[in-house]
Amino acid sequence: MSGSQVVVIGAGIAGLAAAHRLTQRGARVTVLEASDRVGGKLLPGEIAGARVDFGAESMLARRPEAVALAREVGLGERLQPPATATASIWTRGALRPMPKGHVMGVPGTAEALGGVLSEEGLARIEQDAELPRTEVGDDVAVGEYVAARLGREVVDRLIEPLLGGVYAGDAYRISMRSAVPQLFQVARTHTSLTEGVREIQARMAANQQTGPVFMGIEGGVGTLPLAVADSVRARGGEIVTGAPVSELRREPSGGWKVVTADRVLHADAVIVAVPAPAAAGLLRAEAPEAATELGTVEYASMALVTLAYRRSDADLPAGSGFLVPPVDGRTIKASTFASQKWGWIADENPELVVLRTSVGRFGETEILERDDTALVDVSRHDLEAATGLAATPLETRVTRWTDGLPQYPVGHHARVARIREHVAKLPGLAVCGAQYDGVGIPACIASAYAAVDQIQGDLTAVRELTANPVQSLHGGAGE
Repeated sequence: MSGSQVVVIGAGIAGLAAAHRLTQRGARVTVLEASDRVGGKLLPGEIAGARVDFGAESMLARRPEAVALAREVGLGERLQPPATATASIWTRGALRPMPKGHVMGVPGTAEALGGVLSEEGLARIEQDAELPRTEVGDDVAVGEYVAARLGREVVDRLIEPLLGGVYAGDAYRISMRSAVPQLFQVARTHTSLTEGVREIQARMAANQQTGPVFMGIEGGVGTLPLAVADSVRARGGEIVTGAPVSELRREPSGGWKVVTADRVLHADAVIVAVPAPAAAGLLRAEAPEAATELGTVEYASMALVTLAYRRSDADLPAGSGFLVPPVDGRTIKASTFASQKWGWIADENPELVVLRTSVGRFGETEILERDDTALVDVSRHDLEAATGLAATPLETRVTRWTDGLPQYPVGHHARVARIREHVAKLPGLAVCGAQYDGVGIPACIASAYAAVDQIQGDLTAVRELTANPVQSLHGGAGE
C-alpha cells in the first residue's frame, strides 16, 4: 500500500475515513467530491449565534469506530455524552416517558410498555408465549414479524417511531436481518419473541457494558469530517471539492482512470464512497451487474427544522425530546431539545433554547414539497400541541436532506452480498457508505475500513460486515 496512488470518490464520512486510513498506511490519496463541501450528512452550522448540527447529531459509542476516529483526529477532549438520555413519546394525546426494557421497541415483558400501549395492546403481547412458531426464512420485515408475535400496536406506537428515527422508513418494509440483526437471530432460534428479548437483555447485563451508548462532539458531530479532512491533508492527501467524476474505467495496465471535468487521474485503486445512484453511474461501464443492483436502492427524504428561542420564552418539558408515532397523524416525527440534550449548547448559549423537529418519511412527498415557511409553521403547531411552546422563535432554519437515507427492505443483505461479489471481481476497486452495512456513523466508518482492506486484497472485514451488518440504533428523540 505504501506509495500506491488511490482515488476516493466521495467526501462524506465514509470516504474521508477511507482516505484517513489510507494515508496512515502510506498511500498517496486524492479525494474527489462533487459538492462544494466535505462531510455529507454531517453538517455543522450556527443559529442565533449557537453552534449546532444541521445533520446527524450523535454517534453510537458502543461501537468503537466513530469515537476512535474522533480521538485520532484530535477531538478526544471534545467528545461528550448527552446531558440527558431521558426521552418521551408523544402518543395518544400526551407526552409519555419512553419505555425502558425493550430492544428497538420490542419488549421482554408487556409491563415494559405500560403507559404507551392500550390495555388491549398489552394483553396482545401476552399471547406471544402461546403462539406457534413464526418462521422468518432468510429475512423478514420487522413490522410484519413483530405484529404477528405481539400485535400491531407495538409496531405502530413504538417500533415505527424508533426505526423511523434511523431510516425515515416504514417498519413493515424494513429488513429485520439488516436493521435489527440481534432480533433476527433470536427470531430464528426462539418460538417466543419476548423470551428471546429477555435473553438478549440478560446477555447485555452479563457483558456489563459501561459508559454512554451515544456520544456527541462539542461544536457538533458535523465537526468530525472537517477534522478528518484536515488530518488527511496534513498527511499529504489531496481533497478536491466541486469535482464530480464523469467516468471510471479500468486501464489495460490494471490500474484505473478517473475522469473529472478538468482532470484525468490514474490510480492503482479506487474506493467509491458515494450514494447508490451515483455509484451505479460510475460502475456501469466496468461492473454493470453491481450497477444494476445499486440502481434498485431506494432512498427516503426528510427535513430538519431548527428553531432558536429566548430562554425566557421557552419552558420545555424535561428530557432530550420526543418521538411521534405516524399512527397518531401528526406531521413532525420527532423533536430534539438540543439545548437540554447537549450540555455544551446550553453552556455556550445560556440565554437561548435551541430545538429541532424532523419531518418526512419514506413515501411522504407532499410534506416535503411545502416551502420552508410552511415547514416551520407546521413544526411550531405540533410543538405547541405537544409541549405548550407558543413563543415566536428568534431564528429558524430548514435543512432538507433529499434522498438522504437509504432504505433497507427485506432482502437487503442479499443485495449487498451480490454487489460486493461483482465488485470483488475487479482488483483495486471497493465500495463503502451508508447503503451497505448500516446508516449510522460507526457503520459508515467500518464500511470504509473494510474497503481499504479490500483494495489491499484482504476481504475478511468485507465478508464480516456483509454477514453481520452494524445495527444503527436510535440516537434519542429527533436523531
